[in-house]
Amino acid sequence: MKKLTINPNKKISHINKEIYGHFSEHLGYCIYGGMYVGEDSDIPNINGVRKDVIDALKEIKIPVLRWPGGCFAEEYHWRDGIGEKSERPVRINTCWGGVEETNHFGTHEFFDLCEELGCEPYLAANMSGGTVWEMQSWVEYITSDSKSSLANERRKNGREKPWKFKYIGVGNENWGGGGNMRPEFYADEYRKYQTFCKDYSGNHLLKIACGAGDGNYNWTEKVIESISGTCPYGISLHHYSLPTGKWDKKGSAKVFSDEEYYHTIKDAMDMDELIKKHGEIIHRLERKDRPIALIVDEWGVWCDVEEGTNPGFLYQQNSMRDAVVAALSLNIFNKNSNIVKMANLAQTVNVLQSVVLTNGKEMLKTPTFYVFKMFAEHQENDLVESEQDKKKEGGVDCLTHSVSVNENGELFVTISNASLKKSFEIECNIDTGKSPVVADAQILTAEKEAYNSFENKENVITKPYSQYRIENNKIILNIPPVSVISFKIK
Repeated sequence: MKKLTINPNKKISHINKEIYGHFSEHLGYCIYGGMYVGEDSDIPNINGVRKDVIDALKEIKIPVLRWPGGCFAEEYHWRDGIGEKSERPVRINTCWGGVEETNHFGTHEFFDLCEELGCEPYLAANMSGGTVWEMQSWVEYITSDSKSSLANERRKNGREKPWKFKYIGVGNENWGGGGNMRPEFYADEYRKYQTFCKDYSGNHLLKIACGAGDGNYNWTEKVIESISGTCPYGISLHHYSLPTGKWDKKGSAKVFSDEEYYHTIKDAMDMDELIKKHGEIIHRLERKDRPIALIVDEWGVWCDVEEGTNPGFLYQQNSMRDAVVAALSLNIFNKNSNIVKMANLAQTVNVLQSVVLTNGKEMLKTPTFYVFKMFAEHQENDLVESEQDKKKEGGVDCLTHSVSVNENGELFVTISNASLKKSFEIECNIDTGKSPVVADAQILTAEKEAYNSFENKENVITKPYSQYRIENNKIILNIPPVSVISFKIK
């Protein structure tokens, strides 16, 4: 029997709701056909955005949405996406598939969507392919309540009241496709661009610098050394889990060996080490009166595209393996919520490890969707001290968990079991001295390759969990192979 010990009286850190964030890029069918179908579509929509997608994102309490990229952000010019749609220029999306970009989904459509969802907008601003003035004027257009030409242009385009937004990313992957910069050069560019990201009409921007991909600790060190005096809110981190560990042949999302399964899990669990090592650098170099957050604004499983689909559209299915990766990743973020203040799954619809897939008028919720729904109770809770016995299999720790407490003193526990073969009996010992009451327990479990299709949309869904008992003020629970469990304790 494995032990899980919980000390509900020792709060560790606050779990920002933004840790449960998402990412939408002009890539494949993420925006067009996935989110946006246009106001004239016969698919039910709100201001052109699919109502079924809106309802699904509300169901998982989406807290923040990053847009318009990704790589696409560094070639996006915001003026292309305002005004009459018939007059917006058509560009070539050179990042993703070389397809035509109509710019029908732009600033107004994005901010209106965030208002409808009740989530925070996170803009990824064009640094490498844009100018300081372009970035500054975009912020003024969005947020100024003045009578300036830019604010009046926004009014002319249909929005009288300015929007508010907090998060702006100054560049994206500038060590690679965002300019192939050296960290010292990027740091100087960041210092310049962030100076002109100004606050208008009571809006206050939180600026996020481009951080490293994976274990590029030199990038983090050099950038933080140079920009800490400018007091950025955060610095980003990108990490994708590859089934084979090879970028040129990543492996299938639907059919994979046990070895590929465990490699994917290990790759995902490496996130904990990445956070801690980048975090050590940040803590050593940041201003002590202005701590810098880690923003994991791209993460997830990256597989080969589905057979017969455009290689540049990054469309992949989503199996129970992805659900386990989502659960263990969210547990890692929770456990590191002292420094991780936002994370954004890549991507929201039809791309990489998405939470929903669409096909014409149809939509389905992926196994990853159900994990986000199960974990939503952690949002804005406080992480509490907890410790769990470990069990290795396939070279990875099979069990991950996190525990939080809400303002009413109710505990919320999430546990994942990555083992392909073994179920575990877990003794949950809560240091309260009274018998616990379990409420709203859920489980998600299936074979590792199981997924939801348009022929069987509910093949993998959450179900009530009842495989537990109370003994001597302890909860004894059984967690089967390849599964995720959540439960509230009153």
